Amino acid sequence: MNGLQSARKQITDLARLMGGATPANADVLICPPATLLADLARDAKTSGIHTGGQDCHARIKGAHTGDIAAQMLKDAGASYVIVGHSERRADHGETDAIVKAKAEAALAAGLIAIVCVGETLAEREAGRAFDVAGGQVAGSLPNGACAANCVIAYEPVWAIGTGEVATLDDIAAMHAHLRQRLGQADGADMIDARILYGGSVKPGNAEQIFSLADVDGGLIGGASLSATDFYGIIKTQY
Repeated sequence: MNGLQSARKQITDLARLMGGATPANADVLICPPATLLADLARDAKTSGIHTGGQDCHARIKGAHTGDIAAQMLKDAGASYVIVGHSERRADHGETDAIVKAKAEAALAAGLIAIVCVGETLAEREAGRAFDVAGGQVAGSLPNGACAANCVIAYEPVWAIGTGEVATLDDIAAMHAHLRQRLGQADGADMIDARILYGGSVKPGNAEQIFSLADVDGGLIGGASLSATDFYGIIKTQY
């Protein structure tokens, strides 16, 4: 819930910093508030930067005031949508079943679903981190999921605003576990899907994190609000 019309300058600044060339081995994606999506999609059209939504409803259309359908995001220029973000799960009580239904709506609309998973501090301290995150993968993947239409994003909820820090070993262990769970997912072809890390990635730590075996990119929060900071992360991939 950040960004007014004045924030559109950030995407033009980012495109300028990138010099019109995206990394050969990476996609650059911005998921703005729905109020900015259509404008940013137009602003980014010739830059190679993709745009996406932050959430969608599970239904195609209907009397769901205040919600937004996946088709609406697609119509506004989105190619991706985030579902099951930790803040949606916490603030709105979204279950794996709800996340799965939203992801299925995303695929039906022709969007790539970014399915978020991650454990809380209490769950990690109870020794349930792998079971919780892995269970969310199993319960949230849409029918027909494959590496081409779904991305997994791991958020260590316990390390967001708690003072706790995820070490490289923590990240590597969880991503390896999630890779294993993707290989076991019923009815899905996800073993080669991208797994993003979403825990305070910054220009100073991005290269180390992205060098880990099963980390295929980042779900960037605060650092994405500044074109300079976001580019500092992106340029590690050139």
